[in-house]
Amino acid sequence: MRAVHEMELGAMFWATTTPAETLRAIKETGVTCGQLGLDGGIELSDELAAGWKAALAAEDFPIVTCFAAYNGEEYPDIPTVVDTVGFIPARFRAERMARTRAVSDFAAKLGVGAIGLHIGCVPDSDTHPDYLAVLGMVREIADHAAGHGQIFALETGQEPAKELRHFLADVKRPNVRINFDPANMILYGSGDPIEALGVLGDLVVSVHAKDGLWPAGGPGSLGVEKVLGTGDVGMRRFVTKLREIGYKGPLCIEREGTTWEQKLIDIKAGVAELKDALA
Repeated sequence: MRAVHEMELGAMFWATTTPAETLRAIKETGVTCGQLGLDGGIELSDELAAGWKAALAAEDFPIVTCFAAYNGEEYPDIPTVVDTVGFIPARFRAERMARTRAVSDFAAKLGVGAIGLHIGCVPDSDTHPDYLAVLGMVREIADHAAGHGQIFALETGQEPAKELRHFLADVKRPNVRINFDPANMILYGSGDPIEALGVLGDLVVSVHAKDGLWPAGGPGSLGVEKVLGTGDVGMRRFVTKLREIGYKGPLCIEREGTTWEQKLIDIKAGVAELKDALA
């Protein structure tokens, strides 16, 4: 798998059982690399891995990260996110630990050098039982990923940047880094994304190019994801800050909460927005 170019345009998309068809559709939007999501419902078989590996090679389409998502996760509001997402809900921990290891193994079969996910809304107290439990899980997964030579990238958004940096310092694993999503900072109301990028910059190994609006409801509400360039992030200032911190990776457009057909349309619009921001 070839190396990606600096600021190469990519997309975050989800694996299907028809990899060649999925890749051709993604490439038609104008992107040339990406991040591959593996939701909890897809079987991570050897056959699926072989199919994706062959399709990626045939299309000369490098994947920089395989993302894990889990059965039972829901995102309608912050209380539900706390209760269902990542490693915070204790009732899911054993199952999700096993699944994350499997995602790491699957990524290794594809030759992908990083895995990523949302670990959930980590408490701000480093003595909280959930903080300590998740800390242990992240260390264990990081060690498993290190066995494949992989980075374990935690996605931003569900906590302020300073808290995430403190958590990574406690993890004490050199292969644990950050996938920075500027829109998530806005959607969760957790801080200005450009300021956060300044706090976390040296830890950022990949980014999502995503947009959104700040929460307009009461406590516990989430903001609204938007097509790139129509939200509150500001892609030109985002790209400028990435250059300032010395970021060398791709810009992977993420668009969720819509149909596959509309997602392709929106990613194509995002490509045009990023080309303008990069000019």
